[in-house]
Amino acid sequence: MVKLTKIYTRTGDAGETGLVDGSRLSKAHPRMEAIGDIDEANSAIGVALTHPMAEPVRAMLGRIQNELFDLGADVATPGEDFAPSEMTLRVLPEQVARLEREIDAMNERLEPLRSFILPGGDPAAAALHLARAITRRAERAAVAAHAATPLNPVALEYLNRLSDHLFVLCRLANLDQSGDVLWVPGATRGS
Repeated sequence: MVKLTKIYTRTGDAGETGLVDGSRLSKAHPRMEAIGDIDEANSAIGVALTHPMAEPVRAMLGRIQNELFDLGADVATPGEDFAPSEMTLRVLPEQVARLEREIDAMNERLEPLRSFILPGGDPAAAALHLARAITRRAERAAVAAHAATPLNPVALEYLNRLSDHLFVLCRLANLDQSGDVLWVPGATRGS
């Protein structure tokens, strides 16, 4: 269990931060960019949870928030051994598979897309769209970090699937309200 008694340590004042193994890394390193974007995606989900939504959706998002903390720890763990252990958190294929099952179950209630949709609609859906866009950025940052240093490939899969999950969840949130906000190509060209 984590126990923090002091919030500031001054160890990062020179622009470096500690990784899980105790090594130090520049806060500007691509790995740290990915960790920051993962944290921001988690925070955006927290904002989305301030809106009214069904309890099963809240439970899904709560699991995802916890998994994003695990994902941040995974990305902050150097090395090329991606097997989990008692001391090493790693995102697992089962977590990606669960996201896929949830996507499939949510998608059963939705009509097939016939247009791209615009971020918006119900306030909860709009907040989830923002979380989805931030998750896409976190995925791009993780891919860039992976090009510089090996990351758990399952972590990359998780981020990709999570953005899909949030997209379907946005559509589901709008289903019970005003429906998807559809993109109308070239709609304002004559204005």
